[in-house]
Amino acid sequence: MTDFTRARQTMVDRHIKPRGIDDPQVLAAILKVPRHLFVEDALRGQAYGDYALPIGDKQTISQPYIVALMTAALQLKKGDRVLEIGTGSGYQTAVLAQMVNRIFSIERLPQLARRARKILDSISCAHVQIRVGDGTLGWPEEAPFDAIIVTAGAPDMVDVYCRQLAPGGRLIIPVGGAGGQQLRRVTRISADQFHEEDLADCRFVPLIGRGGWPESPS
Repeated sequence: MTDFTRARQTMVDRHIKPRGIDDPQVLAAILKVPRHLFVEDALRGQAYGDYALPIGDKQTISQPYIVALMTAALQLKKGDRVLEIGTGSGYQTAVLAQMVNRIFSIERLPQLARRARKILDSISCAHVQIRVGDGTLGWPEEAPFDAIIVTAGAPDMVDVYCRQLAPGGRLIIPVGGAGGQQLRRVTRISADQFHEEDLADCRFVPLIGRGGWPESPS
């Protein structure tokens, strides 16, 4: 067992399972994905701490507990088609890729998309499709999706995601301002009926795009 393998096990035992994440598929996926590959070399020693880390371009790799919580809340089945908004480092993408066969991920920053693609290919996640573009528009030509996960904070609900959900599909999205958001799950009951529930307080970088926040001047 390598030091990184032990570190992943310790992360799960100390920071994820004690906080109520007990889905065996989620835990197995997190134990399998080498999180240290998705952070900068200088931060690899911190890769399995339960906190977010910078990945450049004012973006972060999410706290492992939040990754586990969001993944569990999606209630995934192997045959599900999943849309991810905000590829970022690719870590959340890699966790999803252990659980489903079809993932469509959108990243607005080309340099992050290229880096994530390279890492994902190196760990046999070639079944993930990555597009560079405005994630707030979704991926209409591949809709509907059984699950949609948004890894950035939206100012309000983004209706386009709800429209791109299949019946019975689940959307996980942080909603709120820069001071913090509420992690929300939306389930499509029928063509025009949705069930919403709040899951936890959280804090994400802003969702930038036509249906989200405007990009701040650099």
